[in-house]
Amino acid sequence: MDEIYKALKEADGIIMASPIHFGSISAQLKAVIDRCQAMIMEDLDIFKNKVVISIVVGGDRSGGQELAIQQINTFYLLNKIIPLSGGSFGANLGACLWSQDDGAEGVKEELYGLKTLDMTISHFKEFLLEFKT
Repeated sequence: MDEIYKALKEADGIIMASPIHFGSISAQLKAVIDRCQAMIMEDLDIFKNKVVISIVVGGDRSGGQELAIQQINTFYLLNKIIPLSGGSFGANLGACLWSQDDGAEGVKEELYGLKTLDMTISHFKEFLLEFKT
């Protein structure tokens, strides 16, 4: 966890990604988020004004991707983190992908989800270049 704490502390931009498990983020990402409490208790502003995006992948087209992003966004908002999305009409909350129940191969063929990923990452890069340099 020390490596993760260090990376989070030093980063201007953070990408949080998770597979969807029963409409929720993975236990592993939830553990990372929960364990960030140790950092936050040392410095309430440790994450202030960091920029973040969320990427989630579900086995079903409507497998809870937006619910999972809302879980991640709650962590962001509670800790003064700036969540970004790809914008309206495609990537409203972030990148939502569908594996078509075929793992990475399914994601590679999921053009709409890849569009949401591209929109979200493009906005993330633009924001970092404009406001963090």
